[in-house]
Amino acid sequence: MSDRSAISSPAVAVASLAASSLTAVLLAVAARPAAAHVDYVTEEDGDPLDAVAFLVEVLSDPFNAAAFAGSGLVVVAGIAAYLWVRPTIRDVVVLREKLASYGDLVPWMLRLSIGLPLVGAGFQGYLFAPTLTFDTAASPLLRVLFIGIGFCVLFGLATRIVSAIGLLTFAWVLLAVDPGVVIAMEYVPVLLALLVVGGGRPSADDMLLAVASTPGTYYGRVDPVHHLKAFLDGSMAPIREYVPTLLRVGMGVTFVYLGLIEKLADPGRGLLVVEKYDLTAVVPVDPGLWVVGAGLTEIAVGLALVAGFFTRGAAAVSFVLFTTTLFGLPDDPVLVHVALFGLASAVFTLGSGPLSFDRWFGRPALEEGEPAIPAD
Repeated sequence: MSDRSAISSPAVAVASLAASSLTAVLLAVAARPAAAHVDYVTEEDGDPLDAVAFLVEVLSDPFNAAAFAGSGLVVVAGIAAYLWVRPTIRDVVVLREKLASYGDLVPWMLRLSIGLPLVGAGFQGYLFAPTLTFDTAASPLLRVLFIGIGFCVLFGLATRIVSAIGLLTFAWVLLAVDPGVVIAMEYVPVLLALLVVGGGRPSADDMLLAVASTPGTYYGRVDPVHHLKAFLDGSMAPIREYVPTLLRVGMGVTFVYLGLIEKLADPGRGLLVVEKYDLTAVVPVDPGLWVVGAGLTEIAVGLALVAGFFTRGAAAVSFVLFTTTLFGLPDDPVLVHVALFGLASAVFTLGSGPLSFDRWFGRPALEEGEPAIPAD
């Protein structure tokens, strides 16, 4: 039996949890009316518009059609040119190899990206997404839960256990409180990744394990947990190499949701955003083209991430989109986007991982089966 087939039962459980969590998110996406991060900057629903008729109307305009087609051709030509000359660019090879050396820092990066927003959610009183508020005075235990999860993740204390609690909390909100929490779905792939890789370094888990596993230490006599961590590290080792795949697919699904459900399926609300921030003064095109262009761009980036095509380029584009959104929409809550920034940074660092176009047709910096995030 090969090492890859000898995945232990905890690893299988994590894989099953990952599949069920992403399935639940996708079902909620399909069932929920159109609303996502646009909710953060708009209070009205906008005019009810037929999404298909709106798309046809916008692209039927000759100028809009030409602008859209021209932009698409430029992007396709740019990608084709890059793929043609990439084997001759030494800079890309060096960059990939350098980024691969940062793999051990990714768990720390992911912990920071969700730890801070979760602490903020607890203090400010919202359930992952700021549109789902609760009364902190009436629900002190819920407040303590979010603050506790956030601080433990930040410190890297009992990371896998806390990540599991975070996933269960997200599932509870999704299924029992409000399916609108799907707009904060970026927490799911990050929590699942931390469930697999643990706290990494630096973290409280790593420090305590070093002390507890050293013969003759007082702490080692009273701490039975370090044995569990060592067991989980070994159990999760066979699936560590798939963490980049999990993060990129999770981020890709998020982008497809933002483009398809938030914008193309609800163009009336998207037009409110264009009008509110006078975006046509920034780029003087038809407001409808703004909505359609933004939606299709996000869908394209999301599908590229899901397929693992031009992964680091797609992650870089997403990072630019997040940054311009924060500067362009000044009242968009910054804290709730930290998880997205962290997720994009992790995908850019790790690359596509297995089961991807880039891995099949590119020149990966890692050997086959080598995990992008090394064990502690």
